[in-house]
Amino acid sequence: MDSGVWLLSLLVALSTVSHIRSEPILRLPSEKAISSDYCDSWRLAVETNNAGAWERVPVNCVDFVAEYMTGERYRRDCEVVGNLSLAFARSVRMVGDGRDAWVFDIDETLLSNVPYYQEIGFGFEIFNETSFDTWVHSAAAPALAANLILYNELKELGFKIFLLTGRSEYQRNATETNLLLSGYRNWERLILRGSSDKGKPAISYKSEKREEVENEGYMIHGSSGDQWSDLWGYAVAARSFKLPNPMYYIP
Repeated sequence: MDSGVWLLSLLVALSTVSHIRSEPILRLPSEKAISSDYCDSWRLAVETNNAGAWERVPVNCVDFVAEYMTGERYRRDCEVVGNLSLAFARSVRMVGDGRDAWVFDIDETLLSNVPYYQEIGFGFEIFNETSFDTWVHSAAAPALAANLILYNELKELGFKIFLLTGRSEYQRNATETNLLLSGYRNWERLILRGSSDKGKPAISYKSEKREEVENEGYMIHGSSGDQWSDLWGYAVAARSFKLPNPMYYIP
Protein backbone atom coordinates (compact mmCIF):
# COMPACT_ATOMS: atom_id res chain seq x y z
CA MET A 1 0.00 0.00 0.00
CA ASP A 2 1.50 3.39 -0.99
CA SER A 3 1.80 6.22 1.55
CA GLY A 4 -1.04 8.26 0.06
CA VAL A 5 -3.53 5.42 0.35
CA TRP A 6 -2.23 4.62 3.82
CA LEU A 7 -2.72 8.24 4.94
CA LEU A 8 -6.28 8.33 3.57
CA SER A 9 -7.10 5.07 5.31
CA LEU A 10 -5.66 6.37 8.59
CA LEU A 11 -7.66 9.59 8.51
CA VAL A 12 -10.90 7.82 7.65
CA ALA A 13 -10.35 5.30 10.43
CA LEU A 14 -9.52 7.98 12.98
CA SER A 15 -12.53 10.09 11.99
CA THR A 16 -14.88 7.11 12.23
CA VAL A 17 -13.62 6.00 15.62
CA SER A 18 -13.79 9.54 17.03
CA HIS A 19 -17.54 9.55 16.42
CA ILE A 20 -18.28 6.29 18.23
CA ARG A 21 -15.74 6.17 21.04
CA SER A 22 -15.30 8.71 23.83
CA GLU A 23 -11.83 7.73 25.10
CA PRO A 24 -8.66 9.13 23.48
CA ILE A 25 -8.38 7.16 20.27
CA LEU A 26 -4.60 7.20 20.18
CA ARG A 27 -4.63 4.73 23.04
CA LEU A 28 -6.39 2.21 20.79
CA PRO A 29 -5.08 -0.40 20.75
CA SER A 30 -1.74 0.98 22.03
CA GLU A 31 0.60 3.91 21.52
CA LYS A 32 2.88 1.64 19.51
CA ALA A 33 0.15 1.32 16.89
CA ILE A 34 1.48 4.56 15.35
CA SER A 35 4.60 3.70 13.39
CA SER A 36 7.45 6.19 13.47
CA ASP A 37 7.34 6.09 9.65
CA TYR A 38 3.91 7.74 9.70
CA CYS A 39 4.24 10.33 12.47
CA ASP A 40 3.72 13.14 9.98
CA SER A 41 0.37 11.55 9.11
CA TRP A 42 -0.43 11.33 12.81
CA ARG A 43 0.38 15.04 13.16
CA LEU A 44 -1.98 15.82 10.28
CA ALA A 45 -4.74 13.84 12.01
CA VAL A 46 -4.11 15.84 15.20
CA GLU A 47 -4.15 19.24 13.48
CA THR A 48 -7.35 18.48 11.54
CA ASN A 49 -8.99 17.18 14.74
CA ASN A 50 -9.58 13.78 13.14
CA ALA A 51 -7.70 12.28 16.10
CA GLY A 52 -10.27 13.61 18.55
CA ALA A 53 -9.23 13.76 22.20
CA TRP A 54 -5.72 12.46 22.85
CA GLU A 55 -3.66 12.37 26.01
CA ARG A 56 -0.01 12.38 24.99
CA VAL A 57 2.33 12.03 22.04
CA PRO A 58 2.76 8.37 20.96
CA VAL A 59 6.11 7.03 22.09
CA ASN A 60 7.21 6.34 18.51
CA CYS A 61 6.56 9.97 17.55
CA VAL A 62 8.40 11.80 20.34
CA ASP A 63 11.55 12.32 18.25
CA PHE A 64 9.45 13.46 15.31
CA VAL A 65 7.62 16.05 17.42
CA ALA A 66 10.88 17.25 18.96
CA GLU A 67 12.43 17.74 15.53
CA TYR A 68 9.32 19.48 14.22
CA MET A 69 8.91 21.88 17.16
CA THR A 70 12.57 22.91 17.21
CA GLY A 71 13.07 23.03 13.45
CA GLU A 72 12.41 25.26 10.49
CA ARG A 73 9.18 23.54 9.51
CA TYR A 74 7.30 24.64 12.63
CA ARG A 75 8.61 28.17 12.19
CA ARG A 76 7.49 28.22 8.55
CA ASP A 77 4.08 26.75 9.37
CA CYS A 78 3.52 29.49 11.96
CA GLU A 79 4.63 32.12 9.47
CA VAL A 80 2.08 30.88 6.94
CA VAL A 81 -0.72 31.13 9.54
CA GLY A 82 0.49 34.59 10.54
CA ASN A 83 0.61 35.80 6.94
CA LEU A 84 -2.88 34.49 6.19
CA SER A 85 -4.17 36.12 9.38
CA LEU A 86 -2.67 39.45 8.39
CA ALA A 87 -4.05 39.22 4.85
CA PHE A 88 -7.52 38.71 6.31
CA ALA A 89 -7.06 41.55 8.81
CA ARG A 90 -6.15 43.93 6.02
CA SER A 91 -9.33 42.98 4.17
CA VAL A 92 -11.61 43.70 7.13
CA ARG A 93 -13.97 46.62 6.82
CA MET A 94 -13.28 48.23 10.17
CA VAL A 95 -16.15 49.65 12.19
CA GLY A 96 -13.76 52.41 13.18
CA ASP A 97 -15.19 53.24 16.59
CA GLY A 98 -12.47 51.56 18.63
CA ARG A 99 -14.52 48.35 18.89
CA ASP A 100 -12.76 46.26 16.25
CA ALA A 101 -11.24 43.34 18.15
CA TRP A 102 -8.87 40.42 17.71
CA VAL A 103 -8.55 37.67 20.32
CA PHE A 104 -5.30 35.82 21.01
CA ASP A 105 -4.63 32.76 23.11
CA ILE A 106 -1.24 32.91 24.87
CA ASP A 107 0.50 29.53 25.23
CA GLU A 108 1.83 28.25 21.90
CA THR A 109 0.18 31.27 20.28
CA LEU A 110 1.90 34.41 21.59
CA LEU A 111 4.41 32.66 23.86
CA SER A 112 6.29 29.45 23.12
CA ASN A 113 6.69 26.83 25.84
CA VAL A 114 9.05 24.72 23.76
CA PRO A 115 11.91 25.23 26.28
CA TYR A 116 9.66 23.72 28.97
CA TYR A 117 8.50 20.81 26.82
CA GLN A 118 12.08 20.03 25.85
CA GLU A 119 12.59 19.04 29.47
CA ILE A 120 9.54 16.74 29.65
CA GLY A 121 9.67 14.78 26.43
CA PHE A 122 7.77 17.07 24.06
CA GLY A 123 4.34 15.93 25.21
CA PHE A 124 5.09 12.28 25.96
CA GLU A 125 4.81 12.82 29.72
CA ILE A 126 1.37 13.49 31.17
CA PHE A 127 0.82 17.18 31.96
CA ASN A 128 2.06 18.20 35.40
CA GLU A 129 0.37 21.35 36.66
CA THR A 130 2.97 21.98 39.39
CA SER A 131 5.99 21.94 37.09
CA PHE A 132 4.19 24.03 34.46
CA ASP A 133 3.24 26.58 37.10
CA THR A 134 6.92 26.86 38.06
CA TRP A 135 7.73 27.47 34.39
CA VAL A 136 5.01 30.13 34.07
CA HIS A 137 6.33 32.00 37.10
CA SER A 138 9.81 32.04 35.59
CA ALA A 139 8.38 34.37 32.89
CA ALA A 140 10.95 32.92 30.50
CA ALA A 141 8.81 31.82 27.54
CA PRO A 142 10.00 33.46 24.31
CA ALA A 143 7.66 35.13 21.85
CA LEU A 144 6.34 33.08 18.99
CA ALA A 145 7.97 35.25 16.33
CA ALA A 146 5.30 35.04 13.64
CA ASN A 147 2.56 36.14 16.00
CA LEU A 148 4.63 38.93 17.53
CA ILE A 149 4.80 40.37 14.03
CA LEU A 150 1.06 39.79 13.53
CA TYR A 151 0.26 41.32 16.92
CA ASN A 152 2.14 44.54 16.11
CA GLU A 153 0.63 44.77 12.63
CA LEU A 154 -2.88 44.39 14.07
CA LYS A 155 -2.19 47.21 16.50
CA GLU A 156 -1.10 49.42 13.60
CA LEU A 157 -4.31 48.58 11.75
CA GLY A 158 -6.35 49.72 14.74
CA PHE A 159 -7.52 46.42 16.26
CA LYS A 160 -8.10 46.19 19.99
CA ILE A 161 -6.25 43.13 21.28
CA PHE A 162 -7.79 40.80 23.84
CA LEU A 163 -5.66 38.06 25.39
CA LEU A 164 -7.78 35.10 26.45
CA THR A 165 -5.86 32.36 28.22
CA GLY A 166 -6.52 29.22 30.21
CA ARG A 167 -3.96 30.39 32.75
CA SER A 168 -5.31 31.24 36.21
CA GLU A 169 -5.73 34.65 37.80
CA TYR A 170 -2.93 34.02 40.31
CA GLN A 171 -0.56 33.80 37.31
CA ARG A 172 -1.43 37.32 36.10
CA ASN A 173 1.74 39.09 37.24
CA ALA A 174 4.05 36.43 35.82
CA THR A 175 2.09 36.34 32.56
CA GLU A 176 2.12 40.10 32.13
CA THR A 177 5.84 40.21 32.90
CA ASN A 178 6.56 37.46 30.37
CA LEU A 179 4.50 39.18 27.67
CA LEU A 180 6.25 42.49 28.22
CA LEU A 181 9.71 40.91 28.24
CA SER A 182 8.83 39.14 24.99
CA GLY A 183 7.87 42.36 23.21
CA TYR A 184 4.07 42.53 23.58
CA ARG A 185 2.60 45.88 24.54
CA ASN A 186 -0.69 47.75 24.85
CA TRP A 187 -3.23 44.95 24.84
CA GLU A 188 -6.79 45.97 25.65
CA ARG A 189 -7.39 43.26 28.27
CA LEU A 190 -5.76 40.12 29.63
CA ILE A 191 -8.45 37.58 30.58
CA LEU A 192 -7.50 34.70 32.89
CA ARG A 193 -9.50 32.00 34.66
CA GLY A 194 -11.07 33.25 37.87
CA SER A 195 -12.41 31.13 40.71
CA SER A 196 -15.80 30.79 38.99
CA ASP A 197 -14.10 29.41 35.87
CA LYS A 198 -12.32 26.56 37.62
CA GLY A 199 -13.11 23.19 36.10
CA LYS A 200 -14.85 24.53 33.01
CA PRO A 201 -13.79 22.97 29.69
CA ALA A 202 -11.70 25.42 27.69
CA ILE A 203 -14.26 25.63 24.90
CA SER A 204 -16.99 26.70 27.37
CA TYR A 205 -14.81 29.11 29.32
CA LYS A 206 -13.44 30.84 26.24
CA SER A 207 -16.85 31.07 24.57
CA GLU A 208 -18.26 32.74 27.67
CA LYS A 209 -15.44 35.28 27.78
CA ARG A 210 -15.75 36.10 24.08
CA GLU A 211 -19.46 36.62 24.56
CA GLU A 212 -18.73 39.06 27.38
CA VAL A 213 -16.43 41.00 25.05
CA GLU A 214 -19.13 41.09 22.38
CA ASN A 215 -21.72 42.21 24.91
CA GLU A 216 -19.52 45.24 25.58
CA GLY A 217 -19.99 46.23 21.94
CA TYR A 218 -16.81 44.84 20.40
CA MET A 219 -16.79 43.11 17.01
CA ILE A 220 -14.44 40.11 17.11
CA HIS A 221 -13.08 39.97 13.59
CA GLY A 222 -10.27 37.49 14.17
CA SER A 223 -9.09 34.92 16.68
CA SER A 224 -5.78 33.06 16.96
CA GLY A 225 -5.03 29.93 19.01
CA ASP A 226 -3.21 26.61 18.95
CA GLN A 227 -6.18 24.52 20.17
CA TRP A 228 -9.55 24.03 18.52
CA SER A 229 -11.05 24.80 21.93
CA ASP A 230 -9.50 28.27 21.65
CA LEU A 231 -11.56 28.93 18.54
CA TRP A 232 -14.77 26.86 18.59
CA GLY A 233 -17.96 27.19 20.63
CA TYR A 234 -20.08 30.31 20.40
CA ALA A 235 -19.39 34.03 20.08
CA VAL A 236 -16.71 32.95 17.61
CA ALA A 237 -14.69 35.33 15.46
CA ALA A 238 -15.54 36.11 11.86
CA ARG A 239 -12.34 34.20 11.00
CA SER A 240 -10.32 31.90 13.25
CA PHE A 241 -6.71 30.88 12.69
CA LYS A 242 -5.15 27.78 14.27
CA LEU A 243 -1.44 27.52 15.02
CA PRO A 244 0.12 24.04 14.85
CA ASN A 245 0.66 22.14 18.11
CA PRO A 246 1.32 18.39 18.15
CA MET A 247 2.56 18.46 21.78
CA TYR A 248 -0.73 18.48 23.70
CA TYR A 249 -4.52 18.62 23.40
CA ILE A 250 -6.92 20.75 25.48
CA PRO A 251 -10.67 20.00 25.24
